[in-house]
Amino acid sequence: MEFTSTRQEDLLFDAARKGDTAYIKELIAAEANLNVQDGRGFTPLIIAAYDGHEETSRFLIENKADVNAQDFGGNSALMGVCFKGYPEIARLLIENGADLNLQNGNGGTALMFATLFGRNELVKLMLEYGADTTIQDVRGLTARDLAIQQSNEEALKLFDAE
Repeated sequence: MEFTSTRQEDLLFDAARKGDTAYIKELIAAEANLNVQDGRGFTPLIIAAYDGHEETSRFLIENKADVNAQDFGGNSALMGVCFKGYPEIARLLIENGADLNLQNGNGGTALMFATLFGRNELVKLMLEYGADTTIQDVRGLTARDLAIQQSNEEALKLFDAE
């Protein structure tokens, strides 16, 4: 299989969106760059994780995809799965070195995303792995502050148990 660089990258992003691990394997054999960024800064791992493709995310990580890559807004794969609510992929990312305390362009963290969107299973997971609850976003708010704003009582209980 022969690919030009741009076409190969397009195919890689499409395969990541679809969770087509088999095709990504073919692209890797053709020396695809797994850490390439698209026009918004997304990497194949950010896309696969955000779209909930656990097997594809695992394969990309096993093949040296950067778990801490950030898009042009500063968002990482871990932030995306905390927004969408995929605890299995979050655990996979964390266990493979994802930075729990990485901040995006607004100062947001994965814990803040999980809190803000009521993904309390992910709040619990992030706290179990030691996410920093004192980090503030650009407005000076912590994840606990966001739980208060959202009336997220379950998250508040998790923070108070800390």
